[in-house]
Amino acid sequence: MFNRRLFLGGIAALPTVFRPMSGFAQSAPRRLTMPPLLDATATGRFRLEARRGTTDFTGAGAGETWGFNQSYLGPTLRLATGQTTEAEIVNALSEAITVHWHGLVVPGEADGGPHQSIAPNETWAPALQLTQPVTTAWYHSHIHGETARHVQKGLAGVLHVVDGQDSDRGLPGDYGIDDLTLVLQDRRFDRRGRIDYSLAMPDRMMGFLGDTMVVNGQVGAEAVVPRGMVRLRLVNGSNARIYPLSFADGREMHLIATDGGLLDRPIALNRLTIAPGERYEVLVDFSNGQGSTLVSGTNPNMMMGRMRGGGGAFTVLPFHVDTSLRARIAQLPDDLGGSRPSGPTAAEVTRRFSLDMPMGMMMRRGGDMFAINGQAFDMDRMNLAVQLGATERWQVSAARMMHPFHIHGVTFQVLAENGVPPKAWNTGWKDTVLVDGTVDILVRFTQPASPATPFMYHCHILEHEDGGMMGQFTVK
Repeated sequence: MFNRRLFLGGIAALPTVFRPMSGFAQSAPRRLTMPPLLDATATGRFRLEARRGTTDFTGAGAGETWGFNQSYLGPTLRLATGQTTEAEIVNALSEAITVHWHGLVVPGEADGGPHQSIAPNETWAPALQLTQPVTTAWYHSHIHGETARHVQKGLAGVLHVVDGQDSDRGLPGDYGIDDLTLVLQDRRFDRRGRIDYSLAMPDRMMGFLGDTMVVNGQVGAEAVVPRGMVRLRLVNGSNARIYPLSFADGREMHLIATDGGLLDRPIALNRLTIAPGERYEVLVDFSNGQGSTLVSGTNPNMMMGRMRGGGGAFTVLPFHVDTSLRARIAQLPDDLGGSRPSGPTAAEVTRRFSLDMPMGMMMRRGGDMFAINGQAFDMDRMNLAVQLGATERWQVSAARMMHPFHIHGVTFQVLAENGVPPKAWNTGWKDTVLVDGTVDILVRFTQPASPATPFMYHCHILEHEDGGMMGQFTVK
């Protein structure tokens, strides 16, 4: 049976990788680089081109990868809230893609879901009218049945929604120096160093788990930071792995933002669990001049008592302090200028959702294997019709394993987890939440979505989403 609470806290051992990378050359850590910054705040426009490339992750040789404007992943987009940004998305690949703005609260026509495919050699040009608070979001391809493979190959990137006020808030904001964007992914590689996305039955049931840690598309890198307060924008871009994060020396992480934006004040944590699709921002104090290592416990989702993709604690990213770098922020701010939900409000409608998966060998071979409320996703079936401006209470349950549940085009409040108040990292505004049992959320619907371009709700274990654990809804 499944043990859904394997990780009990505390790290006794610290292996450097999930498993030894046999046949790969091992070398001294190199400095972690950030994705290129594409700042659209002044121009109000940006261009992304999905293209093929080659990437050598391990030193064993280069393999084919996909990316936006580069070989793997995409640039960090910086967009201003309070203005409309014109996007131009060009598909230079040989198959259709989409670009979903995960975390942007925009109308369905600009959301980039499965109905908005971009054919080869075609261009999509949405207008992103942003009115939401500052936040860290991300973007990725969302073709139904191909999302997992597309993200594996590299079709993903990060978004910063900004308002230019971070210095006034006392927050680090020097990109790549004291403000680090960290895309966490696990991958497998073959002997020639190529990404290996061959799926066995456990991968299809539990979701793909790799055996090598990749941060910003780099293996074995080390972050270099100033002697001061450093901001980490953590993005879980993995297909299925859940990371229970902590620092090896026990130092605190100060949570300052969740999916939906900044909190009202920092929250001190020794451990932070981040599931696929979630984003968190934390401040870490390096003012003592000592580096540390960000580590992860085992993935809490287990299959029949046997872990896939490594069974112990492992290194996510080492940090080295360079005293020659300018340390802009020396102390923790008291007031972040953001918000947290103040408490439950009246909900016009209550809905219940069951995240359903098959029993072991009862999985059907081929076709959809997963469902919500007993129905696998169908592009031609609308599951819900929601009223624009409504606030609804959704109760989401998962009986057999943990599932990260994401809703497009909204932010929501986590009311309770298994009948008790939410974990500290779930007390801010969210658009993705890890369901371990039953989670009650309060959802605000402020953006329209037509039958032609509906919003999605789905598990963000990408193999589950592709397998049918997804629904769609209109808002009007």
